[in-house]
Amino acid sequence: MSEEPKAYHASRIVVLEGLEAVRRRPGMYIGSVGERGLHSMVFEAAERALDEILDGTAGRVEVALTAEGGVRVADDGAGLPVEQAGHTDGPPLEARLTVLRCGAQPFNRRSLAAGYSGVGLSVVNALSSRLTAEVRRDGARWVLEYERGAAVAAPVRTGPASGSGTAITFRPDAEIFETLEFSFDALAERFRELAFLNRDLDITLSDERDPASPRSVRFHYPEGLKDHVAEQRRPLHPEVIGFERECPDMEGTVEVALRWCDSREGQLAGYANSRPTPGGGTHVLGFRDGLAAAITAHAREQELLTASDPGFTPDQLNAGLTAVVSVKLDHPEFEGAVRDRLGNGPVRACVAEAVREHLSAWLRANPAQATAVLARIAMTGRHR
Repeated sequence: MSEEPKAYHASRIVVLEGLEAVRRRPGMYIGSVGERGLHSMVFEAAERALDEILDGTAGRVEVALTAEGGVRVADDGAGLPVEQAGHTDGPPLEARLTVLRCGAQPFNRRSLAAGYSGVGLSVVNALSSRLTAEVRRDGARWVLEYERGAAVAAPVRTGPASGSGTAITFRPDAEIFETLEFSFDALAERFRELAFLNRDLDITLSDERDPASPRSVRFHYPEGLKDHVAEQRRPLHPEVIGFERECPDMEGTVEVALRWCDSREGQLAGYANSRPTPGGGTHVLGFRDGLAAAITAHAREQELLTASDPGFTPDQLNAGLTAVVSVKLDHPEFEGAVRDRLGNGPVRACVAEAVREHLSAWLRANPAQATAVLARIAMTGRHR
C-alpha cells in the first residue's frame, strides 16, 4: 500500500542566512570535505594575497603550516581596509570575511584561479573553527577574530606596527572536515606550479608542525615556463624554446615553453588562466597544430620529407618533448562538470599560428640543433 504523498509548498522552503549555506554544503564551495577541500582552503586564503603581487601592491607571500594545526597566510602588501579603522579604499576586511564572494576577483586574464572556484575569504572563515586576521597599516596593528564564521568581538587596535600587510590564520573545523592533516608536498606542488605560470609571484611555504625538523621552500621563477622546462634531463638542445605573445583575436595571451630530450616519453601540460586543463582543449589542440606545421615544413625544406611524403605522426612529434602551453584569457570558457577543458574557439588558430611562427624561426636560426631534433623525431618512426 503506497504512502500518502507529502504536500510540497512554500512553508517547506528553508532560507539559509549568511554563511550557514557554506557550512551546510561545503563541497559546493571547496570541492570536498576530504584532503582536496582542506587544501582548497589554503589556496582560497592565498589567492587574494597572490593577486596583490600580480597587481603590484605586494612583493611576497608566506604560507606556513603552524604547530597548532592551522595555516597562516601573510603578505607585505598595503594591508586590507578595516572598516573599524575608517579605511574606505575597497571592500573592508570585515565584509570579505562574512559576505560570500565579497572582494573576489572577476574571472579574467588577471585571475589567478589558485583555489577551487575563487570563492574568497568568507568560505575559509565559515569552515574554520577559528580564524584570526591581522592588518598592519598606517602605523597601526588591527586584529579581527572569528569562530565558525561569526565575529568573536569587534576589530581591535592592538598597538603600533612597523611595515604593512595582512595575515590570515585559520584552523579548519573538525566538525566539517574528514581529515585535518595537510600535505606539504601537495601544497608545494600547486604553489610551485603557480609560480612557474606567473613569473612575478614570490611564495614561501613553511612547515612548522614538527619543531625538530622544520622545512621551508621558496618558489620564484623569473623566466616563467622556461624555468620549468629547463629542469628536463638529457636535453637534445641546450636552449629552452619559449615565447609569450598577445593575441587580440582570442582576447588574451599565450606563453609556451618546450624542449626535446633523448627519451621516448613526452609530456605536454596545458593551463588556462593558471588552471590546469588535464582534459585539454583548444589551446592544446592549437599547440599540436602549430608544432606539426613548423616541424613538417622545416623537414620538407631540408628535403628530409618529399612533397608526397606524409607529415610526422603525433607520436613522433611528442617523443622526448616536454612542453607547457598557458593561455590567459579575458573570457575563458571551460567545458565539462569539472571545468578541465578549454572551449574558446578562436584560441586554437591563435595558438597554432604563434607556435608555428616562433618554432619555424628557431629551427632556421639553429640549424645544428634543428637537425638533432629532426633526427630524433625520424628515429622514433623507424623504431615503430
